[in-house]
Amino acid sequence: MGDQAITSCPWHLPVWNVLTAGSRHAHAFLFAGLPGVGKRIFAEAFAAYLLCLRPEAQRACGQCRSCQLRQAGSHPDRLLVEPEEQGKAIRIDVIRQLADFMGQTAQQGGRKVVILHPAEAMNLNAANALLKSLEEPSAETYLLLVSDQPSRLLPTIRSRCRVQSLITPSHTDAMAWLSQSLPDLDAEQRAALLLMAGGAPLRAVTLHEMDAASLRQQVVEGVKELLKSQQSASRLAERWPTLPLELLADWFCDWTLDLLRLKTGAAEEPLNTDMAKVLPYMARHVPMSALLSWQSWLLEHRGMIVGKANLNRVLFIETLLIQWKQLMERR
Repeated sequence: MGDQAITSCPWHLPVWNVLTAGSRHAHAFLFAGLPGVGKRIFAEAFAAYLLCLRPEAQRACGQCRSCQLRQAGSHPDRLLVEPEEQGKAIRIDVIRQLADFMGQTAQQGGRKVVILHPAEAMNLNAANALLKSLEEPSAETYLLLVSDQPSRLLPTIRSRCRVQSLITPSHTDAMAWLSQSLPDLDAEQRAALLLMAGGAPLRAVTLHEMDAASLRQQVVEGVKELLKSQQSASRLAERWPTLPLELLADWFCDWTLDLLRLKTGAAEEPLNTDMAKVLPYMARHVPMSALLSWQSWLLEHRGMIVGKANLNRVLFIETLLIQWKQLMERR
């Protein structure tokens, strides 16, 4: 991350200016927000600022010995703590190493900074071990926790941090940012990605790199075939062997919210235009009680997916599709 990294997410500049205005800082921060709004970039830029020996205009100078070491990836007073593999837990032995690091004297004679990302990946033993470091902070040592789901952290951890929410940018700001980040796409394609990303622009870029638009088209076509009884749930589940379950659950959550808006009169048309014909038809025929029951089941299982529960992939997709189709059969 460059020294001016914070400017790559300009919607966070108001928070940045407040945090860097003073010379005294909390010993622990919790940067929280939706996935893809730039929390990790913010934390890296703030770490750079804290480690810099000669910060200028509320930024790391990029020139001092500390900045040069950090840019080379060899700063002895900066520690990044993350899972060994994506989706795995952060274990207690890693947090013990963090505690040892925080107890040492800064080798560069300045501050020490730890970035812990994602904080909710800590298992219970690791989280309890972290509490000791939070309760007994070392001088000039800063712990920066980054979390998509702060509610999954122990309340005692949250209470010992300065919780800083990092917002999702406005639709206009996000689209302007995407026009520069994804110049080869047209406005409609960028808007579709941003909708899938829940308004988070960095998430939209990640979805583009995953070719999520193509995956989404396959799912939409499959769901339409399912509702017309042209395709079975089991066959569709077999046809999507690499489709990320979190994406699938998110799309069904989006469609369900559209159904609720249409059902209650909060909207006249669905936000998800690729289901513009299906969702209004369903909204007219699906009973509200069935819709609420379905939403409860869906949110419960989405939580299990986000929490890395060991779900049977094919069985989950098949069950999801069967329950979706049964909504139309309960009228």
